[in-house]
Amino acid sequence: MGCSPLFFVSGYVVQSLERIRELAASIAGAYGLELFDVTYGREGGRNVLRVVLDRPGPSASAEDSVSLEHCMKVSEELSAVLDVDDVLPAEYTLEVSSPGLDRPLRSRDDYQRFAGRLAKIVTAEPVARQTAFAGHLRGVDGDDVLFENQGGKLIRLPL
Repeated sequence: MGCSPLFFVSGYVVQSLERIRELAASIAGAYGLELFDVTYGREGGRNVLRVVLDRPGPSASAEDSVSLEHCMKVSEELSAVLDVDDVLPAEYTLEVSSPGLDRPLRSRDDYQRFAGRLAKIVTAEPVARQTAFAGHLRGVDGDDVLFENQGGKLIRLPL
């Protein structure tokens, strides 16, 4: 067997989050969902494993969003699998949710997927002496995000 990265959290050795990602992605896929994010850490004196699910592809309507029922089903199945596999040796709280309205956009596909939607973008480096933008996403062109500000001006922001 190959080596896997380990994390040290509160004195416990925790297997790589990659195993948890694999398990969560597999279970989510069975419901037509995709894994958006997995985080693990201490919050309020307890260990929290947070799994965030999303719908693949364009998600324009409420019917296409991740429902509470989806979150409950994935949570139940993932909890059972994690308990059997003993992936996390410490006690933890499992939270399964959707990215919500304030979801971060991380990739070219995300900017394409949400073209036409209202968004706020904060850049690391100023663009035209500005680092915060509010308006509508218009897609991606080459290495730029096309963004229409509230005044209707099209701005190119580096991806």
